[in-house]
Amino acid sequence: MIKAKVFVTLKPSVLDPQGKQVMNSLHSIGYDNIKEVRVSKFIEVTLDSNNLEQAEQEIQEICEKILANPNTETYSWNLEEVTGE
Repeated sequence: MIKAKVFVTLKPSVLDPQGKQVMNSLHSIGYDNIKEVRVSKFIEVTLDSNNLEQAEQEIQEICEKILANPNTETYSWNLEEVTGE
């Protein structure tokens, strides 16, 4: 099996109100040195396959079609082979 770890983040030019709220909360409890917070998504996808090349293609398609909005987000991933869980 192959596990894909996908990271989806907002593009730098996109405002992040959730990140701003987290930053404000951190400031309110004394973490005044926090300059910026960006909230992102982490998604794990387990594929029932051992073909890394096919898994890369599938994850690329999944990211483009489902997991990330190309207008506002970027994504990256890494794959790892795993034994039965």
